[in-house]
Amino acid sequence: MIKERERMVLNGWVIVFILLAILAADIWWAITAREAMKAWPMIIIAIDVFLMAGLFMVNPNEGRVLQLFGKYCGTVRQPGLRWANPLYMKRRISLRVRNFETTRLKVNDIDGNPIEIAAIVVWKVVDTAEATFEVDSYEGFVKIQSESAVRNLATQHPYDSHSEDKISLRGHTGPISEQLRNEIQERLSQAGVNVIEARISHLAYAPEIAEAMLRRQQAGAVIAARQLIVEGAVGMVEMALTQLAEKNIVELDGERKAAMVSNLLVVLCGETASKPVINTGTLYH
Repeated sequence: MIKERERMVLNGWVIVFILLAILAADIWWAITAREAMKAWPMIIIAIDVFLMAGLFMVNPNEGRVLQLFGKYCGTVRQPGLRWANPLYMKRRISLRVRNFETTRLKVNDIDGNPIEIAAIVVWKVVDTAEATFEVDSYEGFVKIQSESAVRNLATQHPYDSHSEDKISLRGHTGPISEQLRNEIQERLSQAGVNVIEARISHLAYAPEIAEAMLRRQQAGAVIAARQLIVEGAVGMVEMALTQLAEKNIVELDGERKAAMVSNLLVVLCGETASKPVINTGTLYH
């Protein structure tokens, strides 16, 4: 694997002044030289023009990958006007932070439900040599591998879950984003790319099942809420019976305890407000 190594090159402004001075001297020599010596200034001028081809500009947050007849010679990261061997091939690589949004992918979640999902990926090139020589096109490689990671992530988790222990795509955005970033980074490690952030930008059920899944989601929410209400009501009834027995407020036999539990559960679990009924008799008459 080819790793980046920084190449130190000459300051371009110094070379410009030197070449311009040589060019001015050559022009003066060509004018004042004898007829037999006029060929030499022309040769030196041609060399001077050839050396000027080695000047190139490096912008901030940009690198220039240098190649000589197919061989990697290093990367220039120092911004400004620089000069290197005119025979070097100088390829510009942007080191700026970039972002893109994947296409909306249709994929089945872990429960087999078809969903639509898309993500935004923020990335930058950190190794210009790997980005240039390890993959054919690092920009296309980033897009394809990011979409592949998003598709793989969607198949590992359900769209929604009412359990806190089970990670879902909709309810656990933090862990899902971190897992997505790590998976994309693992796929792009050989391309010299660092993934700064990856987040889901679009998440929805597929149109053909959206209405049915909405009803199912509502039913699941009702069941989960009912379960929580029942657990709380049972705890409150248990606490009431325990305190009545500890403080000897009233002695209840099994039948009266059953009636009390039934009434409390109706009051605590009912959807509408309960209406009191005054009992003028006893439980047995």
